[in-house]
Amino acid sequence: MKQAVLLINLGTPEAPTPAKVGKYLTQFLNDKRVIDINAIGRFMLVNMIIVPFRSFKSSKLYSHIWTKEGSPLMTNSILLKEKLQKKLGNDFVVELAMRYQQPSIKNVLEKLRQQRPDKIHIIPLYPQYASSSTGSTIEEVLNQIKGWEVIPNLNIVAKFHQHPKFIEALVKQAKKYDMAAYDHVLFSYHGLPERQILKASAHYGGNTCQMGACCNSLTANNQYCYRANCFETTRQLVKALNLPEGKYTTAFQSRLDQKWLQPFSDKVVEGLGKSGAKKVLVFSPAFVADCLETIYEIGTEYEEIFKHNGGHEIKLVESLNANDEWVEALQAMLNN
Repeated sequence: MKQAVLLINLGTPEAPTPAKVGKYLTQFLNDKRVIDINAIGRFMLVNMIIVPFRSFKSSKLYSHIWTKEGSPLMTNSILLKEKLQKKLGNDFVVELAMRYQQPSIKNVLEKLRQQRPDKIHIIPLYPQYASSSTGSTIEEVLNQIKGWEVIPNLNIVAKFHQHPKFIEALVKQAKKYDMAAYDHVLFSYHGLPERQILKASAHYGGNTCQMGACCNSLTANNQYCYRANCFETTRQLVKALNLPEGKYTTAFQSRLDQKWLQPFSDKVVEGLGKSGAKKVLVFSPAFVADCLETIYEIGTEYEEIFKHNGGHEIKLVESLNANDEWVEALQAMLNN
């Protein structure tokens, strides 16, 4: 009896066109965990305001990162699946799904069901737990599986932000760069609304969240706090890379308003330029595959901000994508 591994990433438009981007955004933003307001308000906000206006702008941004093979997130995810399959051998079957768009979780799970695996390992490819990413993905998996006549053993990896092999893979990537050559290191994580952090704290941590020093260590109360997970990843990397205090910052990107997690990455970049920093190295430890947020937001937009404010160069440390060390990390997660 084979075991199955299902890797799940967020998703990507099928093409960098307004129609395809609009289709992707419609599915993504109508998720009740992503925009966690009342259903009527979410429907009107997404379908009457955001998608009609954002589809055209976002399609232009996607066109900047699109390759002849397609979306970098998709091509890297496919390569990762293929390399993990080769690594695990014939005793496993490895599949890839996307939370939004194709290949869908529903279709890929049905494909796995027909192969009757003895066990299915579900790995949402988000290192730090968040309701809007990990939670949404796990919920969709369970919704599809709940009707099966036979539900096999499940191993769900809800977070791996401090897994030793994940950290090792990031460190190996970092060592391609000379840390001493950079004035500052920025760890930039995807942002979330503060209300989502507070809701998770109320559910799991007993209302202990202070949006501050409570994330200075990982505890039983904040182990599912996205903010705490991010700071823990930074601490692990700082220790492994031997970075001194004052030479690094943890920040959050892709905000939609001022009530998102702070400090904001673009403002940190602006401040570094104004303070005299000339070279900045940026990690994106929330993304395991390069995508719009890494290639364009950091690699293009942040570099423009930095140079406009006196800096010379921002260098993006590439995501793990399909690195051999990342494949080994995923293999290790199957044994936990």
